[in-house]
Parts: sequence; structure tokens; C-alpha cells
Amino acid sequence: MFLIHEAKWLAPRVRQLIVEAPRVASHHQPGHFVIVRCHYDGERIPLTIADSDPKAGTITLVIQIVGATTERLCALEAGEHVLDIAGPLGKPTEIEKFGHVVLVGGGVGTAVIYPQAGALKSVGNKVTAVIGGRSKAYVILEDELKAVCDAVYPCTDDGSYGYGGFVTGKLEELVNDGSNPVDAVLTAGPVPMMKAVAKVTREKSILTIASLNPIMVDGTGMCGGCRVTVDGKQRFACVHGPEFDAHKVDFDELTDRLTAYRDQEEATWARLRKDPAHKCKFEAAERELKESTG
Repeated sequence: MFLIHEAKWLAPRVRQLIVEAPRVASHHQPGHFVIVRCHYDGERIPLTIADSDPKAGTITLVIQIVGATTERLCALEAGEHVLDIAGPLGKPTEIEKFGHVVLVGGGVGTAVIYPQAGALKSVGNKVTAVIGGRSKAYVILEDELKAVCDAVYPCTDDGSYGYGGFVTGKLEELVNDGSNPVDAVLTAGPVPMMKAVAKVTREKSILTIASLNPIMVDGTGMCGGCRVTVDGKQRFACVHGPEFDAHKVDFDELTDRLTAYRDQEEATWARLRKDPAHKCKFEAAERELKESTG
């Protein structure tokens, strides 16, 4: 059992949990993930470690509600427990001095780039973060990134905050700025976004690394759900990754794979909604966040 020290909403349907997991915290590096199970009858899901504090023995998880399991996990409060946490897993981010590194995070993908930002800055890189959301309420970890980055550019699809448009539009501005060349790009977020990022940087031959967390299922490579073609070879995101050269990833294949379990997930969610013991807290939380962010 893993004690939850803090639980709060970062955005509508996006929850942050700070959980006591000392062994995981002591070995965590940027890029790592954990496997989490919140109930005895629940499934195991992979979640990126957004931050860790080895002295306090805690890790930070950022969870977006996309199905029944994430809804149950986000319903937990401080003082309650997560049943199982295994990790850290996956290969860590290769941290080296590139020069000017741009990190592109979409939605909860921002939680992936946050630990990368601090690590890249610590070895002497200039670090710029481009983070996106549908509207201002969905932009997360902006202040945390500002504390470690040289520049942070929030972007909103509806133009309600920061740069009006997709993160790829701002990225294109940065890579075309001849006075401040971009040497490397790391990206995490929805698969269509990462595909678009790779298209922007491919034209400039800029090294681009994509975190394929969205396609992972069981986190061990046994289910085959995260199978991906990289440079013409079959790889498993959870074992060989989750980070790969974005210019070598077959994103079209990934897009098809993401729909593989949709019917099963919808059936599970429907059963949860009918459970009389289940109480949905998210409509009220969403209203509160929208009111607080204007």
C-alpha cells in the first residue's frame, strides 16, 4: 500500500497525486514510468513519473481521466492509498549537452517533459518549453517549468492564453528563428501531436525524440499492445523505450493501434457508471477549475 500525501486537480479531468514510494523515488530518472494498480479488482496501468523527492521518499504522478481505471485512481484523496506501484521502468532519457533544446508537451505530456527540463538544464543546455492545452484551464505545470527553463511558451487551441494555436505553430516559429538555432527537440503528448512535431523538425534535420507513453498498456512488453515500428524494425515502447527517434517512428501504424481496446474500455466504463458505490467528483471539480482560471 502506498500512502497518498497530496491530491489536487491541475486541470479539468487531470489530477496530481504525490505518493509515498521511497524505493521508486531513490532510483527515478527522467523518462521513467511506473505500473500502478489502485484496486484489487483493477487493471495495471503505466504512468509517467512527473517528479520525485528521494529525501521525502515521494513520487509525483499526473493522471488524465480517459477510462474507468484512471477515473477510480483520480477519485482517491490524500490519506488514502494506492494498492500497487512497481518501478521505475523503461529506459531513462539520454541527458547530454545538445545546445538549445526545445521540449514540446501537449496536455499531460507536459508531465513527461518537466523532469527532462531540469536534467537538461543541469548539464548546460539552453532549455525552452512549449506546452499546450485546449484552453487556459488545460495548460499544466507552467510555473514549475518556468523555474527550470530559460523560456516557456504556453499555447492554447482556442487562443484564450499565450500563443493562439497548436504547439507545432510555436515550434515552427522557434526552429525558423535563425538567431537562436534549435539543436534538439523532445516531445510528449498525443500521438497526432508528436507526429506533427516530427514533420516540423524533419524538414530542418533536427534531432527529435518522442515519448511513446500513450501507446503502453501493461508496461512489460508481454501484451504486445505497445508494439511499434521504428526504422523498419519492431520494438516495444515499454521495454525498448518509451523514447525513440521521432523521424523513424511509424506514426500511422501507431494511430491505428490506439483504437485496439476502445470497445473493451467503453464497456468497463459503462459498468463503473452503473455501480451504486461509485460517486463521480469530476463535474464539480471541472466547474471549480474553470471558475478559478477565468
